[in-house]
Amino acid sequence: QVQLVESGGGLVQAGGSLRLSCSASGTIYSINAMGWYRQAPGKQRELVARITTGSNTDYADSVLGRFTISRDNAKNTVYLQMNNLKPEDTAVYRCSAENPNIKYWGKGTLVTVSS
Repeated sequence: QVQLVESGGGLVQAGGSLRLSCSASGTIYSINAMGWYRQAPGKQRELVARITTGSNTDYADSVLGRFTISRDNAKNTVYLQMNNLKPEDTAVYRCSAENPNIKYWGKGTLVTVSS
């Protein structure tokens, strides 16, 4: 089992920045990738950014150039630096950790961007 705890969400004005953190514990040796997903009201969940153990990254087109995902292996933590936030970035952001057999999820943190 892997436990994930997110932090760093909140209310910010458009153009502002936030950094989300996701701390992992448990059988983390099995994890080969971690990522951030988001779900806005009335919309489907979407991948925001993902990083593998080899530090390969993927981003949604909508956040490319504004968001950066990174990891601190010593702290078992993944970060999502979000700059130039837009109202359409408002959503619940959830951290995920995956191995070939299962994907674990955190409870999520709310990001609200006001115009």
